[in-house]
Amino acid sequence: MKHKSEKRVIYYTDELNDEFSTAVITPKKIDSSWKYINDTPFKRFTHFFWYRIIATPLAWIFLKLKFSHKIIGKDILPKNKKDKTNGYFIYGNHTQDIADALIPSMICFPKDVYTIVHPNNVSMPILGKITPSMGALPLPDDMGGFKNLFSAIKKRATDGNVICIYPEAHIWPYYTDIRPFVDDSFGYPISLNMPIYCFTNTYQLHKNKVKLITYVDGPFFPDKTKTRAEQRTEIRNKVYETMKERAKNNNVKVIEYIRSEEK
Repeated sequence: MKHKSEKRVIYYTDELNDEFSTAVITPKKIDSSWKYINDTPFKRFTHFFWYRIIATPLAWIFLKLKFSHKIIGKDILPKNKKDKTNGYFIYGNHTQDIADALIPSMICFPKDVYTIVHPNNVSMPILGKITPSMGALPLPDDMGGFKNLFSAIKKRATDGNVICIYPEAHIWPYYTDIRPFVDDSFGYPISLNMPIYCFTNTYQLHKNKVKLITYVDGPFFPDKTKTRAEQRTEIRNKVYETMKERAKNNNVKVIEYIRSEEK
C-alpha cells in the first residue's frame, strides 16, 4: 500500500470500548441454541472447501498485494496438522477488518484456525452463512451459549487445531500501539492446559510503501503454583508486554489516534 503524506486523524475517548470499524451490521442473538459444532460429512466438506480451497489462497494473494505481508517467527509454532496433542491458542492485536480474518490462517498454516469473533461476523446477509464454515466462533449473549462456546473451543483445541483470540476486541485500523485488554479470555488455555502464543501486526515504511509485518512470539505458560486468577493476570501481562515490545517496530502512522480531550 502506497504511503500518503497526509494522515487521517481519529479521536477516541475509551481505549477498551471504542470501535472504529466502518461496518454497519445488526448482530444476531447468539444463545444456547447456537450450534457451534456440526461435524457431519457435508459440514466437514464445506469447511475444507471454504477454508482451504477458497479462503487460504485468496488470503495469501490479498495480503501480499495490499500489504506486502511478511511473517517473522512463525517457525516456532507447532506444524503437524495430524498431531492432536499440539493444539494451541494464539492472541493478536486488532488493526484491520478483512486482513485480521485472514492473517491467523497464514501464520498457523497448515493447521486450521478457529477464531472467537463478535456476532457481527456471522450476521452478514451472505458472508455470515459462510464464516462459521471457515472457523468463526461467535461470542454468545447468555450463559448457556458460553457453555456451548467453551465445549467447542475444547473440542477444536484438543483435536490439534488453533484457537485465535483478539483480546483488544475492537478494531482500530492501522493502530501502532497495543491497547489495554482484560485477562478474561486467557482462562480458556489455562483451563485446557495448552500453550499460548501471540502475534503483533506492525506497519513499516519501505520505499514509500506501507508494509504489514507480523511478529510471532511464545510459547507462554502460566505458573501452576498460583491461583487461577493470578495465572490469568500473569499470562495476560506476558502477552501484553511482548506485544508492546514488538509494536516498537512500527515506523509509520497511516492514521493518527488522539485522545479526545487533546483535541
